[in-house]
Amino acid sequence: MREHSSATASSTIAVPPTSAAAEPLPPQDFAAPGGQGAGLLLAALGVTCFSLTFPATAWSLEGFGPWSATTLRLVLAGLFACVLLAVVRAPVPARRHWPWLAVSASGVMIGFPLLTTLALQTSTTAHAAVVVGLLPLTTALYSSLRTGNRPSPVFWGAALAGAAAVLAFALHQSGGAPSLGDLYLGGALLLCAAGYAEGGRLARELSGVQVIGWALVGCLPLAVPGAVIALLAEPAELTVHSVTGLLWVASGSQLLGLVLWYRGMGVAGVARASQTQLAQPLLTLVWSVLLLGEDLTPAAPVTAVAVLICIVVVRRARA
Repeated sequence: MREHSSATASSTIAVPPTSAAAEPLPPQDFAAPGGQGAGLLLAALGVTCFSLTFPATAWSLEGFGPWSATTLRLVLAGLFACVLLAVVRAPVPARRHWPWLAVSASGVMIGFPLLTTLALQTSTTAHAAVVVGLLPLTTALYSSLRTGNRPSPVFWGAALAGAAAVLAFALHQSGGAPSLGDLYLGGALLLCAAGYAEGGRLARELSGVQVIGWALVGCLPLAVPGAVIALLAEPAELTVHSVTGLLWVASGSQLLGLVLWYRGMGVAGVARASQTQLAQPLLTLVWSVLLLGEDLTPAAPVTAVAVLICIVVVRRARA
């Protein structure tokens, strides 16, 4: 199962973040007086949750097929979300919100987890982490196009430079031609960027818990029969790694990480808290070595740092 086996990220989901990489932003850049340190800590914990998404997904694939892992992850996350919504007594979104919740869920809750899980059957988590490190750039690009904004030349230059760095890395790793895993990861980037951007728009009217929780609950009617069919078609083996990985991507990447992330941005402010996300691809590279025993090529951390620099330039250009 390594390239052998084993996608960062999120969210997160993170990617979060598993994953969750670039999560939807709250409507205001509000920083609670005296609470910036606590907010940054919460945001950093959320990013840490997202950074574990790809290694946990790789573990889940040791006992489940890709379709089983994805659908079971969604079922568990949806059940956890039901409990959370009941505890906080989150109101049901208005009818006008549900089409956009469906768009967000299609990209973040379904498309990204499925495609990255399929990619990890042939790609290492380190490789996937570098490629998916482009997610903040693709999300920013989608958001700019969606709102009709005209990005500056600096924005375009940094975005294209980041994309070129990742493309060169992928071609170098796969011997000169994109692999099937790279195609899956590319599709995951596009779907997740749309999902995050639409979720961000919803977060101007709804709380983060509402957006995340109700999107997950809305997926249950599709996820439950999908999980039954997948389990009948794919053999499953309950091991410590497979069960732990599945539980983490469902609870840690797709729910806990997002709750911490949103709360951190609400306390410390969006601009400050979002900077912690820059460490996510590099954290995933560390986890890929510590948890999976992968060997990093020098190109992986170098490319990750190059993409990080491009993201910083893009964010300043947008500001």
